[in-house]
Amino acid sequence: MSRLVARANLRGRVAAIIGGGGGIGAAVTLALANESVHVALCDIDEACLDLTSAAALAAGVRVLGTRADATDVAQLETFYKAIAESFGQLDVVVNVAGGTQRRRFEDEPSWDAADIDRNYRYVLNSIRCALPLLRKGTPGGSIINFTSIEAHRGAATFAVYAGAKAATTNFSRALAVELAHERIRVNCIAPDTTPSRGNAAALTEADRIALMGLPEDALRKGLAMYIPMRRAPEPADLADAVVFLASDLSSCVTGTTLHVDGGANASSGFIHWPEGDGYVPAPLGGTIRRLFAVKGEKDVR
Repeated sequence: MSRLVARANLRGRVAAIIGGGGGIGAAVTLALANESVHVALCDIDEACLDLTSAAALAAGVRVLGTRADATDVAQLETFYKAIAESFGQLDVVVNVAGGTQRRRFEDEPSWDAADIDRNYRYVLNSIRCALPLLRKGTPGGSIINFTSIEAHRGAATFAVYAGAKAATTNFSRALAVELAHERIRVNCIAPDTTPSRGNAAALTEADRIALMGLPEDALRKGLAMYIPMRRAPEPADLADAVVFLASDLSSCVTGTTLHVDGGANASSGFIHWPEGDGYVPAPLGGTIRRLFAVKGEKDVR
């Protein structure tokens, strides 16, 4: 066993992954299973749930896969009851489930409650169910809530989602203080653009049509303008962050948000514009001339 694995001290622990069947959740489930963590996962997508459960079993750990809608309190309670019966304890909770769709605030008010339920309210219910089990597990415990970069900026056309994620972020910070004396840590992971099913679903049909058929090179250049590290984080990058926060390597980390976004949050609106403009919030002469077909030899900056 390597020194790093020994210090992480994850072998034999039990983790609950809410939304652990597909996309980022599947990457999280399998990353934990590959570190010898027994996993209990629930997901609304039964096909993804079955595939991920089978892959986790192949890693040699115990697996409990349950079809459940995270926004349904009764289904969450049943899931956690099954964890108690199957494992008798719980050491790690990862609340991955969430989602939204891009739209103007006033266009579809009926969606507001759904955005709040699947990005904030279920997190409260999940943790309420988990706490009695966490207190039976390894002294302490780790709660990891997925929030978003949108909780930290003015995300136009994602207003309710951004508000719900901001609520999750500050709730996590407050709960971290409340539970600190029990050594139960509460942290957040804030992704941004990630190639996942959830991010694709957030786009409108018009957005998806506009992106279809664009050359890969053009898409890469677009991301390079926005993400300082010039690549979008993969689900595996987010899963690695979960493993860190779940392990004893982060035993004194609580109440914080880990931004796994290639530097997008750090740049805070500074875009790497083309045409020689470089990193600035608004395009300068070179980009403006190209965008708006301004003619003339002099490039005033």
